[in-house]
Amino acid sequence: MRETEILSTLPAFSPKTPERPFHEERMLVFDACHIGVVLRAVLFVEVVLAAGVMYHSGSPADWLSRLSLVTGGALPATLGWLLCACGFKRHLQRLPTAAQYLCGTLLGVLAGIAACALLAWVTMDDAAPPLLASGVTGGLLALGLVAALQMRARGSTPAATTARLTELQSRIRPHFLFNTLNSAVALVREEPAKAEAILEDLSDLFRHALMEQGASSTLQEEILLARRYLDIEQVRFGERMRVQWQIDARASEARLPPLLLQPLVENAVKHGIEPSAHGGKLRISTELRHRRVVLQITNTVPENTRDGAHPTRGHGIALANVRDRLRLLHDVDCDFSAGMQNGLYRVRIALPAMPPSQPRTSH
Repeated sequence: MRETEILSTLPAFSPKTPERPFHEERMLVFDACHIGVVLRAVLFVEVVLAAGVMYHSGSPADWLSRLSLVTGGALPATLGWLLCACGFKRHLQRLPTAAQYLCGTLLGVLAGIAACALLAWVTMDDAAPPLLASGVTGGLLALGLVAALQMRARGSTPAATTARLTELQSRIRPHFLFNTLNSAVALVREEPAKAEAILEDLSDLFRHALMEQGASSTLQEEILLARRYLDIEQVRFGERMRVQWQIDARASEARLPPLLLQPLVENAVKHGIEPSAHGGKLRISTELRHRRVVLQITNTVPENTRDGAHPTRGHGIALANVRDRLRLLHDVDCDFSAGMQNGLYRVRIALPAMPPSQPRTSH
C-alpha cells in the first residue's frame, strides 16, 4: 500500500483530478463579448441620446424623428466600440488601469467623430458637422462604459479574504469531514484498501478547494470533483444511495465557475438521500443540444416533502449563490432553474458550449 499524505497541499494531485496551479489572475475589464453587455451598452447610449434630443424637440413626434436620426449614427458607432473592445481585450488587459480608461475614452472619441461624419454624409448637410462636440460626447459615453465594465470585472473576481473563506466554508462542511473520517476509521482494520481510497478522495477534495481557483473551470473538471465527493458518500450510505451518470463527452469543455457542481451534488445528498429511511437515487446528466450544454442534477426526496420544496432554508441560499456566480460568468447567456418536477427535485443549468471570454487557467 502506497503512502498517502492526508489534507496536505504539497503532493501533486492523483490522476483522477486535474491539478490547478496557485496563481493570481488580473481582471478582464474589456469583456464586452457577452450579449448582455452589448444590450446594456446600447441601452445606456440610447437613454443618454434620448435625453439629449429632448432639448431640441418641439413635440413628441419631432423628438422621435430626431432620436431615430441620431440613432442611425450612434448605433453603428457604439457597436464598433464594443467590437474593438472585444477584439483587443487581451492586449488592453496588460495595460495599467489608467491606461485602460484612456484607451477606452480615446476609442469613444473616434467612435463619436465617426458617428457625426456618418450622419453628415447621410443628411448631406452643407453646414460644418460638430466633430469636436461629437468626439467629446463619444469619449464621455465610452468613459461611462469602461467604468461599468470595470465594476463588472471587480464583481466577478472576488479577491477578498472574506470571499475565499466563505467559499471554503460552503464547499467543505465540518459534518462531511467528520462523517468521512469516521467511515475511514471504521474500515481501517477490515478493509484498509477502501479506507485508504476514502482518505485519498478526501485529500484531493481539500487540496482542490484550498488551491487558488481561476476565473472558470471545465465541466469535465467539475464532474471529476463531484465523483470524488460521491465516492466518499457512497461508502457511508452504501446501497441506500444509488447514483446514475449520463455524461456527454461533447459537453466536457463548457465553462463553469470553479467549485460549482460539488455543492449542488452535496445538497442533493443532504436533502434528498440522507433524510430518507430507504435512501434514494441521484442522477447527474450532461447533454450537448444545439451548441448549448444542459446540465441536470435530479434526486429523489423523502416521502413527506414530495408535495413541496426542500424543508431547509439553507438550500435556497446555496442555489441563489450558484445562480449569481453563473450570471457573473455567462451573463444573460445561461439559464438556471431548480424545483420539484414529477415528484423529483431537479436543478437544471443551460449554458454555452463554447468557452466564454474569460481566460482559461494555464499551467
